[in-house]
Amino acid sequence: MYVAVGQFAVTPDWNENADKCISLMNQAKQKGAALLVLPEALLARDDGDPDLSVKSAQMLEGAFLKRLLAESVGNALTTILTIHVPSTPGRAVNTLVAIREGAIVASYAKLHLYDAFSVQESRLVDPGSVIPPLIEVEGFKVGLMTCYDIRFPELALNLALQGAEVLVLPAAWVRGPLKEHHWVTLLAARALDTTCYVVAAGECGNKNIGQSRVVDPLGVTVAAAAEAPALLLTEITSARITLARQQLPVLRNRRFAPPQLI
Repeated sequence: MYVAVGQFAVTPDWNENADKCISLMNQAKQKGAALLVLPEALLARDDGDPDLSVKSAQMLEGAFLKRLLAESVGNALTTILTIHVPSTPGRAVNTLVAIREGAIVASYAKLHLYDAFSVQESRLVDPGSVIPPLIEVEGFKVGLMTCYDIRFPELALNLALQGAEVLVLPAAWVRGPLKEHHWVTLLAARALDTTCYVVAAGECGNKNIGQSRVVDPLGVTVAAAAEAPALLLTEITSARITLARQQLPVLRNRRFAPPQLI
């Protein structure tokens, strides 16, 4: 299966951001991709107003997703991204959606909120409470994660024990000392913990690093972007997953019970 990863700098204008998503969807489709992963929080972003994404929150039935869903009609490409969805007045849920053929085929409320490195996502965002479902894309079982989730191996492990072979991660990874090192290390670590492919899309721009990556089940980066807008395309294979799980049977060798949500 061919997977695509699109990274770009989100603007304050949700219509402009929808245009960019649609362009990347069309490019991924033309290149033969079955799966496209886009960054986190795509509705709006403004360097001068860190709350704009929540202020711009839209319902899943809102105009932003309506545009993307209309574009996906008759298109077998599965596109994954996150937007903020209103919850209570002034608050929202960071919600991942997977869309295909004009419909939302899965959604996931981000479990782990980014309350770290002097940022407090929970100030305006409500956490999810449910481990996300797996979806199937061209015979591959795909587990859903969002950004800060990558720091918590329990979630990746739960998804792998459910049967995931691919983990997808829309992200907006904030710049800072050692942060690029953390990003690269954590993506490889989760791939090795689970013997899954990890397909991660990073928002780029002034505050976030970009650096989208596809990491294989043995921790090898098979596609990578730098800090500029980009569309990656690479092939993933079930044979590589099988080989990894034969050589490195960590899922079978485990001695601890599966961790659960608190």
